[in-house]
Amino acid sequence: MTRPTLLDIQILRRLVEQPRIGVTELAARLGIARNTAHARVERLERDGVIGHRGREVDLDALGFDLTAFVTLEVAQGRLREAAAALAAIPRVLEVLGITGQGDLLVRAAAPNGRQLHEVIDSILACPGVRRSTTSIVLTHQVPFRIGPLLEDEERRARAEARRPGR
Repeated sequence: MTRPTLLDIQILRRLVEQPRIGVTELAARLGIARNTAHARVERLERDGVIGHRGREVDLDALGFDLTAFVTLEVAQGRLREAAAALAAIPRVLEVLGITGQGDLLVRAAAPNGRQLHEVIDSILACPGVRRSTTSIVLTHQVPFRIGPLLEDEERRARAEARRPGR
């Protein structure tokens, strides 16, 4: 996708603030036609900018009290194989390719220490995994958020639109 327009950013901000907002209400809040809002949301979904627009799930509320980040060193040439094996572990929430001390960063969740140990054992059994370092999350100091980023992008897009010659 090309760089999002000011309207795209405004739509994304509203969707982040109110994930269950309907297209009609979205259009009304932005002062645009319903068809415009619908077409933009569909394009953002098709381009992969927004996913399923599902609700955020609180893992603690589900009884998954432990979250761990596991940094993995993977044997050369086996990154895809390791990632595919990690994707098959249900309690692995995400896997990121990284630089620095390690090749993959894995986020995993479990309800207790014993089960977290089992998850980590499963991670270590993946093909190509050579070494790991595990960090357990104690508290969420700043939870994952995208609102402030979109707010800043909207401010920048507005400033860009006001520049002479635009």
